[in-house]
Amino acid sequence: MIHSETRSFPPWYFLVPGVAVGTGIVLPLIYLLMRAFEAEAGELTQIVFRTRTVYLLGNTILLVVGVVGTGILLAAPLAWITSRTDLKGRRFFTLLGVLPLAIPGYVMAYALLGLSGPHGTFALLFGPSFPNLRGYWGALIALSFYTFPYFFLNLRTALLGLDPTIEESAYSLGSRSREVFFRAILPQLCPALYASGLLVGLHVLGDFGVVSLMRYETFSYALYTQYTAAFDRTYAAWLALMLLILTGSLLYLEGRLLRGSKFHRAGSGASHQASPISLGVWRIPTYVYLGALTLASIVAPTVTIGFWTLKGVDSSHMQDFLRALSGSFLVSTPAAFLTAAFAIPLAYLGVRYSSSICRILERGAYIGYATPPLAFALALIFFFRGIPAIYQTLWILIYAYTVHFLAEAIGPVRSALYQASPRLEEAARSLGYRPLKAFFKSTFPLLRSGVIVSIAFVFLAAMKELPLTFLLSPAGYETLAVNVWSYTTEAMFAEGARYALAIVVCSALFVGLLLMQDARTSYEYAEAQA
Repeated sequence: MIHSETRSFPPWYFLVPGVAVGTGIVLPLIYLLMRAFEAEAGELTQIVFRTRTVYLLGNTILLVVGVVGTGILLAAPLAWITSRTDLKGRRFFTLLGVLPLAIPGYVMAYALLGLSGPHGTFALLFGPSFPNLRGYWGALIALSFYTFPYFFLNLRTALLGLDPTIEESAYSLGSRSREVFFRAILPQLCPALYASGLLVGLHVLGDFGVVSLMRYETFSYALYTQYTAAFDRTYAAWLALMLLILTGSLLYLEGRLLRGSKFHRAGSGASHQASPISLGVWRIPTYVYLGALTLASIVAPTVTIGFWTLKGVDSSHMQDFLRALSGSFLVSTPAAFLTAAFAIPLAYLGVRYSSSICRILERGAYIGYATPPLAFALALIFFFRGIPAIYQTLWILIYAYTVHFLAEAIGPVRSALYQASPRLEEAARSLGYRPLKAFFKSTFPLLRSGVIVSIAFVFLAAMKELPLTFLLSPAGYETLAVNVWSYTTEAMFAEGARYALAIVVCSALFVGLLLMQDARTSYEYAEAQA
């Protein structure tokens, strides 16, 4: 059962950080509206309804639908196999299902471009070649392989949390396996599908690195072109506003689908784990599927990156590499901790209070996540260029990371809060503690796992960020992500390989941290149940 406090007005120490974050989210909207309505009334129709806008809208929606659909097709069987069957080595294959998160989308695009073509890795190693993977299919493959672990993690968690008595009751009433799946199991998986679909959809809408490398024109790619080449800021502002409308539509759709839904146990009986399903004759096809997915999403891109790294070994560039590595850590680390700190009050407002302002502040973080990074960066330049202490310093870049990636940090903290009963704080207050101290004494220790996951998520995202770093970093400042993109756009795969490899290694370490934390949380939960 999920409890919520009924007080309509939250305490100031939670509300103030939420309003501060909300202000940061509103700034880009103000900037975009100012730019968008610089055009005269007669020009607006021509700007908004030009043929190119319809073309970009179609490309963007097509990519979102394709990536979400492909992600579900890749992740759903894997989640079922590793959670509900007697597959040997389930923990190992669970790890393989998460590892693609360590290969960012644009690094996956780099690997695909380096693998294909007459001069690609495949042709150099085996002789025959296949065409360059560019355009829609290249972007679809790169983004699908990178984002399907979000579906996998959510679906696997949901499957492990299902109460098997629901299925047993359905079978006892004479339902067949297909009917049990569609009537008893699938409805329980809907929240996981909606949440991961929302996250993946927002990621695709705001992606810049993959679509630019694959030369596939979406709203994000067109925004970059307009801002950096054509200087048509009015049209670019309208493109950004249209992208925000798509984002708002996804948020509304997810909220609408989940409205009034309840998926917790209503009875007081004890729950138990479902018995593993025997794979039987499907065992060999299952291993073939797992091997093919591992080969395509992990082995092929890793081998490609390693191949070009060995071809580009040159100690004379080691100083540039170390400078880029330290530059990435220098902004990603403080941004990760600061974002997690802001995520706590926002998640608390959304979970513990039912007022409209609390829900708006929490959901507003998703608007900040989906605001085109390029437009967000230019908005900050517009508002802060008159403040030398902030403009073109690392502080503005850290602030941009914090506001932009807040949505990734809220989810894990919110999940932990749902599992922490508000009665703990009530008990602490009854012992004489003030409300804030009662929170830190009773609830905050239970958020440790969620906060650690939030820090890891934001660190990974900041290490991979491109547009914000392009426009907001000081002159001459380098990061691993910027160097990967810069070298890949020039088809200098050997020079960019070391930076791509460093991102993969750092990401893999943090993915390992997430898995260790997940295993520790599962163990503690099992101990508590026992």
